[in-house]
Amino acid sequence: MALIRWEPARELNALQGEMNRLFSTFFDAPAAGTPDGPGAPRRWIPAMDLVETDDHFVLRADLPGVAETDVELSLEENVLTVSGERHAEQEVRRDGFHRIERASGTFRRSLTLPEGVDGDAISASFDRGVLEVRIPKPAERKPRRLQIQVGDAPTPIEGRAAEQAATS
Repeated sequence: MALIRWEPARELNALQGEMNRLFSTFFDAPAAGTPDGPGAPRRWIPAMDLVETDDHFVLRADLPGVAETDVELSLEENVLTVSGERHAEQEVRRDGFHRIERASGTFRRSLTLPEGVDGDAISASFDRGVLEVRIPKPAERKPRRLQIQVGDAPTPIEGRAAEQAATS
C-alpha cells in the first residue's frame, strides 16, 4: 500500500474550484453545447405580489426596463395571464472586461381567478415599471331560502289514473 502525503492547500484549491463552478452556473451565460447555447438570454421571471383588500384582489408586478407597450394582459376562462418581453440592452465595448447579469427575454405568468369574477371590471395601470391589476372580488353567493307552499297545491296523480290522464 502506498502512502500519500496530505496537502491542505491542494484540498482548499479543489474546494475553491467547486465553489467557482457552482456560482458560475447561476451568474454566467449558458455554456456552448447547452440547449440555450452561448449568449442566449437567461430566463426572466418578474416578481409579483397578490394582495387582498375588502373589495379587490390587487396584483402588482415589478417590470423594470419594460415599456407598457411590451406588456400584454389577457383573461381566458378565469385565468389571468400577464406576458411580455424585456429587451436586452447590448453594449459593445472594445477594452476591458464587462459582464451582463440582468436577464432579458419573454415572460409569462398566469393566475387562476375565483369563479364569478367580472372580467369587464378588471382594471390595470402601469407606473414607473410597476404593473398594477385590480380584480374585483365576486359577489358572495348567499344561501336563498325557498318558500314551501302548503295547501292549494296540486296533488300528484299516481298509478293508472296518471297514465289515463296523460293519454287523454
